[in-house]
Amino acid sequence: MLSLKELLHFLSLSEPNIRYVVFGTIMVGIAAAVIGNFTFLRKRALVGDAIAHAVLPGICLAFMLQGSRSLWVLLPGAFVSGWLALLSIDWINRNSRLKPDAAIGLVLSVFFGTGVLLLTYIQQSGDGSQSGLKHFLFGQAAAILPGDLWVFGLTGLLLCGLVALFFKEFTLLSFDPDFAQAAGLPVRRLELLLSTLTVLAVVTGIQTVGVVLMAALLITPAAAARFWTDRLGAMVLLGAAFAALASVLGSFVSYQQPNMPTGPWIIVVLSAIAFFSMVFAPRRGGLARLWDKLRHAWKIREENVLKTIYHSGESLGDFTAGMHIEAVQGRRAFNPWQLRLSLFTLQRRGLLQYGASGYRLSGEGLREGARLARIHRLWELYLTEYLRLAPDHVHDDAEAMEHLITPELEAQLEAALGYPERDPHDRDIPR
Repeated sequence: MLSLKELLHFLSLSEPNIRYVVFGTIMVGIAAAVIGNFTFLRKRALVGDAIAHAVLPGICLAFMLQGSRSLWVLLPGAFVSGWLALLSIDWINRNSRLKPDAAIGLVLSVFFGTGVLLLTYIQQSGDGSQSGLKHFLFGQAAAILPGDLWVFGLTGLLLCGLVALFFKEFTLLSFDPDFAQAAGLPVRRLELLLSTLTVLAVVTGIQTVGVVLMAALLITPAAAARFWTDRLGAMVLLGAAFAALASVLGSFVSYQQPNMPTGPWIIVVLSAIAFFSMVFAPRRGGLARLWDKLRHAWKIREENVLKTIYHSGESLGDFTAGMHIEAVQGRRAFNPWQLRLSLFTLQRRGLLQYGASGYRLSGEGLREGARLARIHRLWELYLTEYLRLAPDHVHDDAEAMEHLITPELEAQLEAALGYPERDPHDRDIPR
């Protein structure tokens, strides 16, 4: 059970081991999240996963050569191995007919398989110094030492500093590499630098979450942040904040339950943040999109009800005549309870008035109904004159477009048609 006392004790960072784990995971998470935004925007998530798995043979070879588990020894080997994997993917893409995803899968499986073989050989060699080397598969944040913090800190500062220095160039490269090439930027060198930083971020984080989960630490913060903002600067900061929060919460779960590994819990928390963002983000979240969809459908239904009453008055030549619900339903099929609610809403908005003869258009409702009929008929005329569609084939398309056309587009449409007075069915186009 969650204890407030334990939480306060954890947040006080009074124990050295807690400080090492929290600060180490935060630094690794922020560095991965910052560079991961560009990996995410360039749609290179699978490349990050391949690099994360490909560093394992480099770690094993570095240990076999030096016989030390120090990060200063293992990380250079991991970096070289990750770089070779990246070059291999690029070479296969350029010199074979394999698709990019196949090249990534091939390199990932070969490098990771080689790493597992080397790791098995080391474990069976009887070398006592290899103890704990297998934790690089899934990470062991609890084993972070003060010397490791220096590695994480310096690497994080280098990554963030280079991203800040080349932020404009990386942004252009991520969104429009063709324009960057045309603008004279050294695209190939920038891609090389960005790939190098990605490899460096992956290599730095493997002790925290391991080679298996490193791609999630790289991509998930950016994916979660993308739901909240359209600005890349805000996205980078928000992704870093999500990574830092997940690092703290994941470390706390591991602190409270020592048998729970820190790295996987950091990924679980990040996944929860991403899921929350996917559902509840104000503009891009699932609920917001569902609300927009329902609101748009409701707007279309109200406009169709108003247009139905307008057409009835138009056919009678009397817009003051009322319509009961049954008459509206007879002219156009509506869901009964949705029709009642639409009529009530239109009445509250002042577009309809209710009396003994039923619902009739108010002055404002008459103008709105005429506008809808006008757009519908203008669009029908456009489809027949410019797209050469038969008049009896344009109603459905005009029905869909009349709810989307803005006043500016309406004015342009009318001007393009020469301010017509009759539609293809010889009906008046309201002015």
